[in-house]
Amino acid sequence: MITNPPQQNHLGRRTYARPAARTVAGSEHQLWLARHLTPRDRWITRMLHEHRVLTTHQIVELGWTGRRAANLRLLELYRWRVLDRFQPLVPAGLAPMHYILDVAGAAVLAHEDGLDPKKIGYQHDRAKGIAHSLHLAHRVAVNGMFTRLIHHARQPGAAGKLTAWWPEERCARHFGDIVRPDAYGRWTTRGGATVEWFLELDYGTEPLHRVTAKLAAYHQLATSTRIATPILLWTTTARREARLRAAMAQTLQNLDRPELVPVATTAADLTPPDQHLDPALARWLPLTTTRPGRLGLHQLPDVPPHLRPTVRQDDTAGPSDPSGRLHPPHPMPPPTSLHPAA
Repeated sequence: MITNPPQQNHLGRRTYARPAARTVAGSEHQLWLARHLTPRDRWITRMLHEHRVLTTHQIVELGWTGRRAANLRLLELYRWRVLDRFQPLVPAGLAPMHYILDVAGAAVLAHEDGLDPKKIGYQHDRAKGIAHSLHLAHRVAVNGMFTRLIHHARQPGAAGKLTAWWPEERCARHFGDIVRPDAYGRWTTRGGATVEWFLELDYGTEPLHRVTAKLAAYHQLATSTRIATPILLWTTTARREARLRAAMAQTLQNLDRPELVPVATTAADLTPPDQHLDPALARWLPLTTTRPGRLGLHQLPDVPPHLRPTVRQDDTAGPSDPSGRLHPPHPMPPPTSLHPAA
């Protein structure tokens, strides 16, 4: 008796076939990779080290113009042990491939930065652990908001570009004793204006008081650093957003200087499904504002100059980082002229 019949929407679909053999990473393989990895390959590899996991769709947004060309290159990087991949189970349909860093890719990055591959803290088993993490969907969603911004910035005549993207681990190194945002970002327009933010992505699983309590922590951070960074809170439904806004407004009233904690909110169900994670849309509603309607990312109220940083410390981390960590990637891809045909 069949107790778990396949769903109809699975029938007739082709899935990725795992290659029969993969390259063994070693010194000879490292020499071989030196003449086969493009600047875009190396950048994608570093992005995966920094942000842990990216889906095929997100990688296309980062550096390709079409899925077919991206899939062909990703398959090669997988066979060369630069990247590894997995496909999580989803309730219906097929999940996209999720890519992580593999051993050959980690060695390449270490050598680029003049570091011993054994001392950069990379462990392949740990990298693969995200496949089983209960926070996988949350992490992928956070990353998706930033890959969408990079996609916008890559278009002809783009209004600006992403000039900073910190994952939660880098945020924790800088602010973890006070607050732990899901990410930090900065968008710079062609005219030189900047919008920066801490991202809080809420899936509706935490009670309201736990979410609103973060505002007091952000207030403490802004008071101690004299830097007021806007908080963008994304949640699942407009109903959840309304409840959060009411609770956060009450919390702000109890702070000494609520202007140090500028907040704007949005909800996934305000947009079509394929735009749920697009932060560039006119979807953000500041918590305290006299301007009607929702705003695009570039329209968010500006922070006074005396409360705004010019550049955060870790933006300039490079290969000489004494901590032994790999230096972070630039959030924008290498120039198109260095890319093979996409």
